[in-house]
Amino acid sequence: MGTGGRPHSHTLPVVETFHSLQGEGIHAGRSAFFIRLGGCGVGCSWCDTKQSWPAHVHPQCPVEELAQQAEQAVQAGAAFVVITGGEPLEHNLDPLCEALAGAGVPLHLETSGVGALSGAFRWITLSPKPHKAPAPAVLAACHELKVVVHAASDLGFAEAMAAAAQARAPGTPAPELLLQPGWDCAAGQELVVDFVRAHPKWRLSLQSHKWLGVR
Repeated sequence: MGTGGRPHSHTLPVVETFHSLQGEGIHAGRSAFFIRLGGCGVGCSWCDTKQSWPAHVHPQCPVEELAQQAEQAVQAGAAFVVITGGEPLEHNLDPLCEALAGAGVPLHLETSGVGALSGAFRWITLSPKPHKAPAPAVLAACHELKVVVHAASDLGFAEAMAAAAQARAPGTPAPELLLQPGWDCAAGQELVVDFVRAHPKWRLSLQSHKWLGVR
């Protein structure tokens, strides 16, 4: 307990917070407030946020402070809050989601699916990686399956992940299926365009924020 009988605040390592537009996936183009947490042991070679990998180098921030920032962003126009990383599921997200509930907007999670599912989210974007399989619980709960494509083998992986994600309880909606070319990867772009053209259950996702040069 803290002074005066108050419990210690729950904290998380935070790389950055910012209000921008969602650049990828089904919700691309919408106003969103991002909370990027530190810590990731997945280690993708193409990752564009490698600075987030070591959790210990980032300041610990109380969840109440993050909630205040989120509420200010909502007042400024954010339609939802995105918890991203790093790999956010390396942390228990229950306290953060409880604190963010007061913002009054949907909470979204972006994850590779490695780690136990925690927190309460309106939308879960699962971006699984071939070298570290996602947890079955995250596969069963995701609303959006987004696979990054650099080579032809990634397409086979995407189909396997889609089959696993769609094997869920009767009456549970299947996730949206998206393929996203690796950034600045001409081979991946060609593979995705050709595959989506021939497989209508899949949809193209682009990193539109990078094309626009926005955060």
